[in-house]
Amino acid sequence: MRRAGLGEGGSGNYVASGYSVYEEENEHLQEGLRAKVNALKSLSIDIGTEVKYQNKMLDDMDTDFDSTGGLLGATIGRVKKLSRGSQTKVLCYMLLFCFFVFFVLYWFIRLR
Repeated sequence: MRRAGLGEGGSGNYVASGYSVYEEENEHLQEGLRAKVNALKSLSIDIGTEVKYQNKMLDDMDTDFDSTGGLLGATIGRVKKLSRGSQTKVLCYMLLFCFFVFFVLYWFIRLR
């Protein structure tokens, strides 16, 4: 019993050459797939690098916000301490000074 493409002779060469065409097409498609996989690999590595950088930046921002929150908390504590005492006149002057400074800064920024 002879199978097509496995035997010797004229018809076998035709099937073998068809097989060769399919092999070449598969190799060509395989190269294309390999290029796409390499592109996806480099893209995923770049995404991983960017995620690590963004996480580091977020951690730094978290640290900065924590230190700022501590500073503001201490400042608010001092203002509350001033308001409880008999130094309300000093507190009013301090608030007026703060409003004046913010107004001057706003005015300078607005002129630019």
